[in-house]
Amino acid sequence: MNIAVYDISGNQVGSYEIDPSEIAPRVSKQLLHDAVVMYQANQRQGTQKTKTRGEVAGSTRKLYKQKGTGNARAGGRRSGTRRGGGHIFAKRPRDFGWRMPRKALQQATRMALASRIADDEVKLIDSISIAAPKTAIVAGMLKKLGLGEKTVLVAPEKHDANFWKSARNIEGLSVAPVAELNAWSILRPRSIVMTKAAIDAFRASAVAANNPAAGAKKKVFAKPAKAAKPAAKKSLGSASKKETK
Repeated sequence: MNIAVYDISGNQVGSYEIDPSEIAPRVSKQLLHDAVVMYQANQRQGTQKTKTRGEVAGSTRKLYKQKGTGNARAGGRRSGTRRGGGHIFAKRPRDFGWRMPRKALQQATRMALASRIADDEVKLIDSISIAAPKTAIVAGMLKKLGLGEKTVLVAPEKHDANFWKSARNIEGLSVAPVAELNAWSILRPRSIVMTKAAIDAFRASAVAANNPAAGAKKKVFAKPAKAAKPAAKKSLGSASKKETK
């Protein structure tokens, strides 16, 4: 498929041909789901905490006698069934984070970008170099590309300080070099803008990962022959004992 290439002013300057299957031969929805859930779980702070009945203030004295009052049986005022009492199943700080295998996450990143390319949700620009930080340049580029009111991810090949400073004040816009992309950052925005150098670098790494060097012969080492065991030597002590007998 062909993707139009624009300049930073929003004018089309060429086209780029790419096959999404080169980046990812197949797209596994289950793997993408697992990767997104992992990234979201790792963002949870896990700092919530509530008090048990042993941590709230109040006496442990029984409120009234067990029988004869006509009321339901009650213990202390710190019970979890009373207002101001402790929580029955109190929350405690915990770590929600977990990790997937590194190769699985790398594969999920390739699948995510391949699916966005196949859905025509990736736009290319030839370069994003800016002489000095200026937000109006980046805002104008997004408007001419038809992305002014969408969440957008801009992925250059390398970090550009001037472009990052120009884009950090625009709502819904995130900037990440191609080496820092993951499945969650690719799937989260509505559209993606990449430079030609960035997609070339991603494409080269994806092809190398999907198609390892064909025909590479593994070195086979022959097992060394087992040395013949030397004949057991008779000890002099045993021979002398036989002679004496």
